[in-house]
Amino acid sequence: MSDPILRIKSLNMKFGKTVAVNNLDLRVESGDIYGLIGPNGAGKTTTFKIVATIMRPTSGRVMIGGMDISVKRQIREIRRKIGYMPDSFGVYEDMTVKEYLAFFAAAYDISNPKRKRLVDDVLELVDLAGKRDVLIESLSRGMQQRLGIARVLIHDPDLLILDEPASGLDPRARIEIRSLLLELQKMGKTILISSHILADLGEICSRIGIIEQGKLLVDGGLEDVLKMARPASVVYLRVSDDGEQAVAVVEKLPFVTGVELQGNTVVAQVEDGFTEVWRISQALTERGLKLNYIEQESESLERAFIELTDGTVS
Repeated sequence: MSDPILRIKSLNMKFGKTVAVNNLDLRVESGDIYGLIGPNGAGKTTTFKIVATIMRPTSGRVMIGGMDISVKRQIREIRRKIGYMPDSFGVYEDMTVKEYLAFFAAAYDISNPKRKRLVDDVLELVDLAGKRDVLIESLSRGMQQRLGIARVLIHDPDLLILDEPASGLDPRARIEIRSLLLELQKMGKTILISSHILADLGEICSRIGIIEQGKLLVDGGLEDVLKMARPASVVYLRVSDDGEQAVAVVEKLPFVTGVELQGNTVVAQVEDGFTEVWRISQALTERGLKLNYIEQESESLERAFIELTDGTVS
């Protein structure tokens, strides 16, 4: 197996007696969109700042592209491999969009002839080409977030570190950001992202990590994380006849692992991966029971987060 683009080993960060990051191990493969989620104060932003070489850890190692961020002579090269967008980033509102990006391109020693072409290309990618000559202060919140992503792309980094990029956005702007991130993944970028909007991460992430009190509780593919939260699915149904009779029918089905009557609703635990809810409907109909309602509970990252964490902070 090739080296991951990001490898974090036994990472610790303390602020006095407060432990922000606690023996964290993390591996992000090239091409991943890795979502790091956790309650406020869990250590996400601190971890991102360490990976972005803005903050030095108390102990542990961070390797980016095989290079150790603790080796001073490698820092310049490491920073060219990463693009960091903090949860609250500064924009110079009296600058135009193209001036803002040109300023950061110059900071990365990109020559003037190449700079103009790069700015145009990046603005096209984030769908802001039509705003290149307008002042930043005139942009909507969603456009400013896209401009922030454009800024971290200007030097063509391999790893994007995005802390709450959808914060404060309306639903349309969030969809646009998700589409942009998926497009960047297709272009070969690796993305480490945090968000409080867990449904968004569930749409785009190839892997998920759940962090609480600085510790990584869960690390895996989305389906694996959902299974950890609840290994079986749930089906809810109601019949117009006797609910007890419906329970007697459903509990005999081979794929049902448990069933109970809650009010007038039959709640059935079914085997993991079971999707053929029509088989329950068929069994009830064959016994002469009229089905009024049936629904299989959908798995969600929000539910997994609630069930796998307890909401404590460091």
